[in-house]
Amino acid sequence: MRHSDSFLKLLHAGFAVLLSVFLVACGGGGGGGGSASTSANASTPAQSVSISAPATSGLPANVAAVTVDSGVTGVPNMPFVSVTVCVPGTAQCQTIDHVLVDTGSWGLRLFASQLPAAASMPQEQDAQGNALAECMQFFDGYTWGSVRLADVEIGGEKAASLPIQVIDPNYSATPADCLHLGSARNTPTALAANGVLGIGVFKHDCGAKCALQAVPTTYYGCAGTTCTSLAVAENLQVANPIPYFATDNNGSILELPAVATNGAVSLTGQLVFGIGTQSNNGLGSAQVIGVSPSNGTFTTVQNSVTYSQSIMDSGSTGLFFETTALPACASPNNAYYCPTSTTQMSAMIEGVNGVNSAVSFDVGNATSLTQTFGNEAVMPLLAGPAFVTSAIFDWGLPFFYGRNVYAAVEQQSTPGGTGPYIAY
Repeated sequence: MRHSDSFLKLLHAGFAVLLSVFLVACGGGGGGGGSASTSANASTPAQSVSISAPATSGLPANVAAVTVDSGVTGVPNMPFVSVTVCVPGTAQCQTIDHVLVDTGSWGLRLFASQLPAAASMPQEQDAQGNALAECMQFFDGYTWGSVRLADVEIGGEKAASLPIQVIDPNYSATPADCLHLGSARNTPTALAANGVLGIGVFKHDCGAKCALQAVPTTYYGCAGTTCTSLAVAENLQVANPIPYFATDNNGSILELPAVATNGAVSLTGQLVFGIGTQSNNGLGSAQVIGVSPSNGTFTTVQNSVTYSQSIMDSGSTGLFFETTALPACASPNNAYYCPTSTTQMSAMIEGVNGVNSAVSFDVGNATSLTQTFGNEAVMPLLAGPAFVTSAIFDWGLPFFYGRNVYAAVEQQSTPGGTGPYIAY
């Protein structure tokens, strides 16, 4: 997930936890600050509309409603879902809305301030009895808090006693190396969401790397105000809830309707659990794009440039990639591109399984969009320079509009083969 401070309070987001590529990054990039104050190539304002997918009342058990709306702080292109968490084995529960749906990360992260039962949720401990905490690194910042156990319910699906991160800046003492990662995203306002639901292609947020050794700025054992970096077994790590559902546990489909070029005030879609497990989640004719089993990346080729560390990331507010074909906006919107007119582009997505898929997309002038459509939460023309590395092509939420995008979980069997893969 990627945010940027420069566009309509767009916070740097981008929860792509690509461990071997970006250390232990649940992160995003971008730059700049403030909001646009000038107009470039502004067009006549269009009538604002809201877009809805099929009705979300009476949904099947494996479906949860998704909204893209103004959310917590008015950041566009952020898909939200409601999540219910309970003290394990009890009816002591809390439902939290506006939790970001993020295919670029793995694990549920919620704020202690929103969980009246947080203190009652069992503290996760390792085999030595260390109370576990986590510093979750973004491209430009971090969240800090304890690892707790919770029953997690989304739609009609449930994962029992799942390790989650409870974000709490007052838990123990934030380690110094975590504080050096950039901006703290330890409040809903700073994160632009009430939490993050990471439902990408992996089961755990660090995996074997953190199980084999202590990875700096990741997991800690805390005693009092002293927290020490340590290795953590995979089954104790913050986990993607999907593979821990009793059924429909091999992946998900994020289904969002198409939008007009200028966007919309809001839209409603669906998050469907399982791939090929029910009549409503078949793979159909979707193209299966294999991703790296170690970091979830694939390749994109655009304008003869190869981006070997491409990601499919619903938590990113735009498409982010380095190119000389588009001019960056003037400050404070320099985290985005500002072509003189809307520019149509194309790219080839290449999976590690040898499947290639041609994609076309449009890029608009971010400053003009700010000026003309600043009240709209659905903005399909946003794109900007990559932040972390020129090798990345971040296919953010604009790619998802008008598509059903699948994320198959590692080691899980599906009609399209064993995960990890994406499909659309």
